[in-house]
Amino acid sequence: MTESQKSNVVILGIETSCDETSAAVLLNGRDLRSHVISSQITTHQKYGGVVPEIASREHSLHFQPVVQQALDEAKLTFRDLSAIAVTYGPGLVGSLLVGVSGAKAMAYAAGVPLIGINHLEAHIYANFLEHQDLKFPLLALLVSGGHTHLILFEAHGQYKVLGHTRDDAAGEALDKVARTLGLGYPGGPQIQRIAQEGNAEAFNFPRAMLEPGSLDFSFSGMKSAVLNTLNSAHMRGETLSVPDIAASFQQAVVDVLVRKALLAIKETRVKTLLLAGGVAANRLLRETLDQKLAEKGVCLVYPSPIFCTDNGAMIATAGYYHYLKGDFAPWTLNAVPGLGLV
Repeated sequence: MTESQKSNVVILGIETSCDETSAAVLLNGRDLRSHVISSQITTHQKYGGVVPEIASREHSLHFQPVVQQALDEAKLTFRDLSAIAVTYGPGLVGSLLVGVSGAKAMAYAAGVPLIGINHLEAHIYANFLEHQDLKFPLLALLVSGGHTHLILFEAHGQYKVLGHTRDDAAGEALDKVARTLGLGYPGGPQIQRIAQEGNAEAFNFPRAMLEPGSLDFSFSGMKSAVLNTLNSAHMRGETLSVPDIAASFQQAVVDVLVRKALLAIKETRVKTLLLAGGVAANRLLRETLDQKLAEKGVCLVYPSPIFCTDNGAMIATAGYYHYLKGDFAPWTLNAVPGLGLV
């Protein structure tokens, strides 16, 4: 590096919480020098979902090549790094351990700090990679396969969970319904694809809003309603339109997410909503939120689709802000599969 580059903050971000092995090199929290993702989707498709043992084995095989490729594409070496950031939870324990163990070894050998990153926090920080003028306080709607949260983001590192799912997360419900419909894995993109051919008003699936004023979510009943509809039709010898079911179910999920987000905005009076997580790539959700929030003078911010799913760039971005605070992890850092946000 040149003399001017030596004062820069260079973070290597590593993500292995589920079925993506990813690494990214980020300069000064904004300049993404490289971003590598090795996906296991085709490996797990035959099983209809992620098999934890297979996932951890795949991470072990691809971890080193992915990290090396990220460094090579950034034209940097371990000596150029300021710190190494890695997801330590939540996620699949075997997958997390591959990333944490590898990151600890590399950071120790390179003589740079280790930064432990909460996967949920990183999804929110994916927005900071492409949007440089975000002003606190912010409201985050985090929607992924394992989590559905409404979070008040008051300052870097300061969060308040306003609502969370009491059963299935939105992405989990989408995956399960997609599997039942024979659409394959991952379910969210498949539901979105086939829903374009269907009528979203064909079936009136329930929208669980829970107690008055509650910001929690519940998608289990909605999922069960789809299964009951299909089973009842099967017993009667009827064939239902898969596109219509997909479109109606997707609409029901989006309706709940949007209503809850609007309720949280009314309570907090924030002017910016951050959309985060894998389901943040859903076009219907984005378009509906865009329209509803514009009517209330609230700005909607979301990452590019590549940064919605699990990726190393979001880990590096979150790591950058931890680095600025000197928030480093001890060498005893371990995987915490059930890690919460606060």
